[in-house]
Amino acid sequence: MKMKKVWALLLALAMVFSLVACGGGNNKGGNDKQNTPQTDNDGNTPDDSTGGADLSSLNVGVFYYNFSDVYISTVRAEMDAQLDALGVKYADYDGNTTQSTQMDQVNTAITNGANLLIVNIVENSSPDAAQNVINAAKEKDIPVIFFNRDFDKSAINSYEKCAFVGTDPAEAGHMQGKMIADYLLANYEATDLNGDGAISYVMFKGQEGNVEAEYRTQYSVEDANAQLTGAGKAELTYYGGDSAASKYLVDPNGAWSSAAATNYMDTILAEYSETNNNMIELVICNNDDMAMGAISSLQTAGYNNGSGKTIPVFGVDAVQNAKDAIAAGSMTGTVAQDAVGMATSIVTLLKNFANDGDLMSNTGDMIIDPDSAKIRVPYAAYLG
Repeated sequence: MKMKKVWALLLALAMVFSLVACGGGNNKGGNDKQNTPQTDNDGNTPDDSTGGADLSSLNVGVFYYNFSDVYISTVRAEMDAQLDALGVKYADYDGNTTQSTQMDQVNTAITNGANLLIVNIVENSSPDAAQNVINAAKEKDIPVIFFNRDFDKSAINSYEKCAFVGTDPAEAGHMQGKMIADYLLANYEATDLNGDGAISYVMFKGQEGNVEAEYRTQYSVEDANAQLTGAGKAELTYYGGDSAASKYLVDPNGAWSSAAATNYMDTILAEYSETNNNMIELVICNNDDMAMGAISSLQTAGYNNGSGKTIPVFGVDAVQNAKDAIAAGSMTGTVAQDAVGMATSIVTLLKNFANDGDLMSNTGDMIIDPDSAKIRVPYAAYLG
């Protein structure tokens, strides 16, 4: 009798193990990276707000204006990591600073079955390019999340399954203007190399018509001037004088690149120098990559090397090489643009849509424009 009981127990256990083995896993196909939620270093699944939504059903096209943009590359790395962790199938596309290329990529992705688009639009001087993307998506009832490169709200408001995640375009300019004025008022005599009572500056704008570039160019100088004159100092003077066609220099390729800034600065320093009593005394850049290019040229000319004279250089983004330059003393300050916050906000909208079809359903703690589905990720001053 005892032997029969043992065999019966073993048989029951075998049946239990068999059922467990047959029921394990819910992967619906594809590779594990795309369809199985990953865990973080603590063993936790990062998906905490999907409400049981099937994220593996998403097929996402992510379109970047330019992979080589240093700030955009940090957003891309963070977005890839979050989408991988959630098991979302996605493909990244490089517009290479060409709107027609990006539009072709959008159409191809839609044809290939993309059911959600995340777009860092190339051309944003008008809403037309964004509207073309929206029209293509709307025809197939596909939601679109634009990010980073802002444009007129009319395009966003034309489609209920559309949203934007970015920054307040004017905020970085205001922050940069205050940082510049604070620095100059604390270091005026050391900065005024020729002792003429005014600070000579160069401005690297980045791209003509880009709303972020326009506001950064405007408010960094306007706000600095207001603070300087309020303290009894002269306004900033553009190195080319009042005869300059415009008081800024634009990357001819629209890529906001370090190479463009280096080339401009090399040319300028061949004429403007302490020897000629007209040295540039301040460098303002609309992003950190151009700031790094300007610093490279200054270092070749003997400045910003950690010893001797340093020309103050200000940027925007707070990418790692800019932080390193500030720590080393070759750069003065930057405005932090939160790559993690931007990617997280975008992924939140993606999860919202997967959960209940509404991109904006779980955004109560975000900063949102009152008249459109535009989410604003705040900037922060960074001085090291």
